Amino acid sequence: MRVLYIERDRVVELPTWPDALPTRGFLWIGFARQGFAEQVAPLQAWLARVTGAPLVDLHVADLLNPQLPSQFDYTSAYDLLVVRRLLARQGEDGSVLAGVDTAAVGFAVFDRLLLSVHPDDCAVRDHFVQRLHQMDDGGDSRSQSRLPVSAADLMLRMVNHIVDSYLELRRPLSRELAELQQSLLSPRQRRQDWQVLLAARDALQVLEDSCEDQRAAVQEWIDALSEWPSPEAVAEQREREHLRVRSRDLLEHIERVLGHVRRLETSIETAVQIHFSAVGRRTNDIMRTLTVLTAIFLPLNLITGIFGMNFDALPLIHAERGFWVAAGLMACVGVGLGVFFWRKRYLGAAPGR
Repeated sequence: MRVLYIERDRVVELPTWPDALPTRGFLWIGFARQGFAEQVAPLQAWLARVTGAPLVDLHVADLLNPQLPSQFDYTSAYDLLVVRRLLARQGEDGSVLAGVDTAAVGFAVFDRLLLSVHPDDCAVRDHFVQRLHQMDDGGDSRSQSRLPVSAADLMLRMVNHIVDSYLELRRPLSRELAELQQSLLSPRQRRQDWQVLLAARDALQVLEDSCEDQRAAVQEWIDALSEWPSPEAVAEQREREHLRVRSRDLLEHIERVLGHVRRLETSIETAVQIHFSAVGRRTNDIMRTLTVLTAIFLPLNLITGIFGMNFDALPLIHAERGFWVAAGLMACVGVGLGVFFWRKRYLGAAPGR
């Protein structure tokens, strides 16, 4: 568990949650999922004391569920947002696609409290703890001015970081799929590893489903944000507008990831269709060549069949030059037909190759 008190100009890490919520700034309590499961009871008692509204039992079950899809829900005291974080790792064969997986990260956003539940590695939590400390230790007002001003602001920054990790997959995914397509369309490679292609399609489907759930959850968050009571103070109005801008930017990032994944899926489907089209074309070329060879040797078989008849009075059958005349005739017919079919482009490479 990590507990941070964040104000406009400072960040203080606390050993445990305080007896009351701060009057300025906000608290961020970040749990690993296992640690959250172990401290649910004392946390619920503390929330009931300082906020008057503990987490709903259904929301507790959602935060403990690592397989929960991205979604949004709310109560009168807090908003609950769950997004799936990318767990990208290389597969056994070094493939990025084979190692794509996701895990749920949950956020409960109170007025002056952010409660987050992360996978057991807590990569996003630890990254932001370190980042917030760096902002606070910068010593200049410019670094401190970039500190989050509210629990919702920090939550949106973490979700944006999660979505940006999807964007970072674009280059390795595109490069890997390009290599897969080249292998699939190579005319010299007879053996195709279709298991790799099926794994790539499954991984892209996982990414698409995750992005669609993320988009729906963030859109619901934006809709709920627009229904919040309008603040009277100018500073709070600016803060609210800042949240709307950051939320729309987050939604645009998700749309970019979703569009890229769909383009990659279309590219795989196109590569498969081109592959089967190329296989069919090569089959047609082989059949055309065999047909032309058959057409060339058919008249030669006719000539040899005629001179092989069991008659004594056949022309040239008793002449000394009879064999050479017949052989020359067959050679002329064979060469003539070969040249004719070659000029018609029935032999050799197909047009356009």
